[in-house]
Amino acid sequence: QVQVVESGGGLVQAGVSLRLSCQASGSIFTGSTMGWFRQAPGKQREFVAQISDGHTTYYARSVKGRFTISRDNAKNTVYLQMNSLKPEDTAVYYCNSRRFGGDWSSPLATWGQGTQVTVSS
Repeated sequence: QVQVVESGGGLVQAGVSLRLSCQASGSIFTGSTMGWFRQAPGKQREFVAQISDGHTTYYARSVKGRFTISRDNAKNTVYLQMNSLKPEDTAVYYCNSRRFGGDWSSPLATWGQGTQVTVSS
């Protein structure tokens, strides 16, 4: 069973906006904290943003003020609105889930293929 499916990536110019979507299985979405991660070539996967079921958000310093994470509980979907994109945002973007009060060392979903975001200068 595919637990998360990311979409919305693409090739864009610096300064523009892009919105990513992550459709999750209800079993891991309901009551859980959802998060976005990214992995650039030659680098480790890094945390980008998270949102709890109660809509509490937290962002990595590198994206704070530019990215907005949101969720639609009726659709089991989490979004990442990315504004003012920079070349350093280029990466494969992944989503995952964790239990409320847990930590990201225990993600609920299998890491998928992600969606590629490429920002040209």
